[in-house]
This record gives sequence, structure tokens and C-alpha cells, in this order.
Amino acid sequence: MMQFVFGSQWGDEGKGKIVDFLAAKADYTVRFHGGNNAGHTVIVGGKKYPFHLMPSGILNKKTVGVIGNGVIIDPEVLITEIKQLQAEGMDLTNKLIISPRCHLIMPYHKALDEAYENARGKNKLGTTKRGIGPTFADKVSYNGIRLYELFNFKYFEEKFRFQAGIKNKILTLFKVAPIEIERELIKFKEYRRILAPYVIDTFPILSEAVAKKKHILFEGAHGVMLDVDWGLYPYCTGSNIITGGINTGSGLPINKIDKIWAVVKAYTTRVGEGPVPTEFDDEVAHTIREQGHEYGTTTGRPRRIGWLDLEAVKFACQITSANCLAITKTDILTGIKKIKVCIGYRLEGKKIPYSGCGYVELAKVEPIYKTFNGWTEDIRMIAKFNKLPKNCQIYLRFISSFLKVPVKIVSTGPERERNIIV
Repeated sequence: MMQFVFGSQWGDEGKGKIVDFLAAKADYTVRFHGGNNAGHTVIVGGKKYPFHLMPSGILNKKTVGVIGNGVIIDPEVLITEIKQLQAEGMDLTNKLIISPRCHLIMPYHKALDEAYENARGKNKLGTTKRGIGPTFADKVSYNGIRLYELFNFKYFEEKFRFQAGIKNKILTLFKVAPIEIERELIKFKEYRRILAPYVIDTFPILSEAVAKKKHILFEGAHGVMLDVDWGLYPYCTGSNIITGGINTGSGLPINKIDKIWAVVKAYTTRVGEGPVPTEFDDEVAHTIREQGHEYGTTTGRPRRIGWLDLEAVKFACQITSANCLAITKTDILTGIKKIKVCIGYRLEGKKIPYSGCGYVELAKVEPIYKTFNGWTEDIRMIAKFNKLPKNCQIYLRFISSFLKVPVKIVSTGPERERNIIV
């Protein structure tokens, strides 16, 4: 079996928890795109694991974590996560494998990211300043450096000196401290030593797994609204989040995927700039933010709060061919008297679909809302759908009906076991 889990909104939908839960039966869990601008939190046995590059399903005993070629890697961040798991007693030998085709986030990428963002001033994009955009830019302009070069260090050093020399001239123009080339080369030699046991050609391993009908779980790192082509460009990430990205980012064909899970947060959040049509900022928003601990795993920034935008989620489900819904953070809405859901947009008096909007239109659209009565009962310990409060059931059934995708999981808390299987 092959399954794909993706975020249907602007990220932070709770993908990490759903991946961890589904990975209990998986042989492989695969990250195929993005970088450490992703932040996925998994809670097991009361302990919190914040992952940025490590596949979220790796905590399951039999599951092998795969970092596919489409992922860009900050070696320092990845090594930190490796050491954290080793400190927990996990032996990652044959448990973690990384494609040598992965591009590396270099120190000058992070410096450039911050320099560009500062230069934009009031027009900033709200990037995480992790060097994601500049790394993808170098990748497609043939200036990237991969793990492959790191393990052929003669070529790594040659490319690094050349690229750092060019980037340092740009950084100097922005009045940003240049990269110390000799010091960084020493660091990367150490990174190579630590990462060596895990770097191997992942394609034949995954291809054999498909042939043997192993259970493979693909993990989307971001929400579809941040996809570089189908998200709200330029307020997006640098990679493709949608189903097709699996083929380019891992080498495996997408026609063999059985279940495509859209993870839908019961309301909307966003970190970073760009229009969010259903955003609101009042006492209710404050309550949702605090009850939901809506602060970025990667940045720590408070997330913007909005009502559930089903117009956007519908598009995400259509473009990915979603056939299963996992609705998360339903418990956070407990106690909210009236809950709104956006079921469409109007622009200048006419209805307009999400796909017809760029950032200019999306900043101007008027959301069309449907309002639901809330519930007051604590649902965190409920294990069956028909035991949920009536108003909660109505809310969830409407989401499924509107999207024309069945609800299969309702998450009622951050812990691994807090799920209602429908």
C-alpha cells in the first residue's frame, strides 16, 4: 500500500501527528520535498518531538525514515535531530536513509535569505529565513551543491569556494557579514563524517519496496496553499507539495498511491505574510490561538487565525485527488458559541473560485460564510464519532459533504492516541 498525507491549508494542520499515527503500519515513511522551514510536532508517551527534516513516522519501531532527493537539507539541523533521537536510545542504523541527490542549504543561502527579506522592507514575504528560497534558486540555476558533492569533497570544496566568493560580494552590498570560507569547510568535513552512515541511493530501495508491496507513507512538508506553483505565489515555499511532487521528489510513480489524505485543521492559521481571506483578530481569535498553542514550531511566531476556508481546501482536495480526510484540532473549537465556515468568495459582487485568485484578488475577496452552532462538551476523551456532541457532528459532516471526501480520522488532541477512527 502507498499513502500520501498532505496539508490542505497554509501549513500547521497537524500533519506530523497524522503521519506518526498512520506510520504504525508503514515500512517506510518518506519526506519528498521542502526543507527545515517545515515544523512537525509528534507527541508520544507524553514526550514532544519537534521535527524539521526527520520524517515524522520514524518513531514507529519498524518504520524506516527516508529523506528523498526533493528535500533540501541544512546539515546542522539534520544532525541535531539525529543526535536527539540517538539520545533517546534510538539506533538509526538502517533506520534512516538519505538520498545523495539532496541539495544542501549553505550558510550563504541563509545569509542571503535574511538580506533579501530585510531589503524588501514593508513588502517582505514573511520567509522563515532558513535559506529555503535561495537554495531552490541555486538548484534550478545549476549553482546548487548536493550531498553527492559533499561525499566527493574535492568537487565540494571547488564549488563551495566559487559560490561563496560570488555570494560574499552580494552580501557585502547588503552590508551583511560575508561567509568565512575556511571555517565553513572545516564544519562541512565534520558534517560529512556524521552523515556518512545514512547517505545511500534511495531509489532502488523504494523501487524494491513497491515491487514487494511494502507499505510506504509519503509525508507532505507544507500546506497546498504554499505550493510554489499552485499556492499564493510569491507568498509560498519553494517546492511542489501536491501529489505530482512525489514522483519528482522520490522517483516513485503516483499512480500506485491508494490513499491520499487531506489534513484539514478545523479552523485556519497562517505564519508569514500574504492574504488570508477568513482572518480575524478578536477575543475569539485570541482564545483559539492560546487553546490551540498556535505558535510556529519552526519560528515561534504567533500564527494568524481565521475561520475554516473550505473554498481553498476544496481546491487543495481537487488538485491532489484527495480521497480521505483527517480533521484536526476539532477540540480547540470547544466553547466557541458560533463557528463560521467560508464556502465561497465574492469579488466586486461576483463569485470567484480560489483558482481564479492571485494575491491581489485574494486580498480583496469577501468570504461567503455559513454559521454553525458550537458545542461546550469536552471531546478530548471521546473515542467514537457518534458520541461527539451533535453540533460537532453536524460541523464535521458538513465539511465532508462540501468537499465530497469522506472523513476517516477526527483528531481530538495532540497525542498519538487522541483520534476517532470513522
